[in-house]
Amino acid sequence: MKKRCLAFLLLLSLVTVGVFASGDQESADSGKEKVVLRMGSWRMDDVAQMEAVLAEFTKTHPGIEILFQPTNPPDYNATLRLQLESGTGPDIMYARSYATGIQLFEDGYLSDLTSLPGLDTTYSEGNRAPWMTKDGKNFAIPFTAVSHGVFYNKDIFKELGLSIPESWSDFLSVCKKIKAAGYIPVANSLGDEWDINEVVFMNLAPNFIGGREGRLAYDEGKTPFNDKKVVALFQAMASLAPYLPEGFEALTYNDSNALFATGQAAMYFDGSWTLGTFSDVDFDWGVFAPPAPDGQKVHYICFHPDAGMAINSSTKYPEEAKIFLEWLGSPEGAQVLAENLPMGMFPMSNIAVEIEDLHAKEFLSLNEGRQLDVRWAWPELLGGDPSGYNLMMEGSIGVVTGRITPKQAADNLQEGLAKWYPPAQKW
Repeated sequence: MKKRCLAFLLLLSLVTVGVFASGDQESADSGKEKVVLRMGSWRMDDVAQMEAVLAEFTKTHPGIEILFQPTNPPDYNATLRLQLESGTGPDIMYARSYATGIQLFEDGYLSDLTSLPGLDTTYSEGNRAPWMTKDGKNFAIPFTAVSHGVFYNKDIFKELGLSIPESWSDFLSVCKKIKAAGYIPVANSLGDEWDINEVVFMNLAPNFIGGREGRLAYDEGKTPFNDKKVVALFQAMASLAPYLPEGFEALTYNDSNALFATGQAAMYFDGSWTLGTFSDVDFDWGVFAPPAPDGQKVHYICFHPDAGMAINSSTKYPEEAKIFLEWLGSPEGAQVLAENLPMGMFPMSNIAVEIEDLHAKEFLSLNEGRQLDVRWAWPELLGGDPSGYNLMMEGSIGVVTGRITPKQAADNLQEGLAKWYPPAQKW
């Protein structure tokens, strides 16, 4: 079955190449000197948005046309590798972050973009890190990211005279008042396990472990994974339990969405990708940054990479591909992205952009004055058995349901990682 599947994917890639080879010939026959680049992607839902972006690029670069050719998301990694191995890969492509992208680069399929003009000044080191090797080579430019925060019902906050909480104790105080008024304080649940891990634990983590600098201390073995900061993080997770919906153990992510959308829940930990879900609700709502531990002066936001943009090392048109990547990092390109990317996805450059949608604008503005970092498990802890992702998820569920203590959850994280992750074996 596996061989038949791979054969099908290879056939699909060859058919695709045939289509575009025909397009190139038509261009040549017309006598126009236009370079046609193919762009690979896993975002099949974004065809209209990306075609709008590419059309804007071609307006100022009429000699270059880029064709957006997304692949079914679950098939993207396998299809792309087959295309690259067979010499039929796209000229430019969405690049996975961290290990998956690094492997393609180390296998020689992606161009080294370290010397791309403006790379260091347009994108912060933290934003470049997901597409950077350990020796500092960049194999893609940062393209899009999603942000994390807390949605809140402004009407309920106004009715109860509540202010946006700045600290964790403020947050719990707000939860208590909301519950006393008969509303559900926090809509999140456990029915879909990834929910409590990715949109709550990962949302809170940067503030509790000290952002990127703090995360690197754990990932590099300078700090054990069960220190007091991690215990405090799991303690914060445990403290949410009284304020979650009744029956939260079985409710799903969609159920949580519905509880907030119908005004039954006053707050909801989630990501910017959900912005469109609440566009038609009949109450006023907004988003605030996740509260930090009491007394902490530096605050953080989980701003997580979705995609980078890479160049095929075998493309016939490397200069044209670089021109496109440089344009993405220009003020014009950044603004075009801000205006056309799917709602809740944001460009990752340092360039200030104007966003029309007020809620998306409010979400992105949370980054101002705060430091940014990615979801904790992604850079180093997704591999191995048990993975850091699973240990964090099991710990979160364990403390929220009261089956284990925050200290036990932190110890389980340290002990589980020590089974395979060398930096954790130092403790």
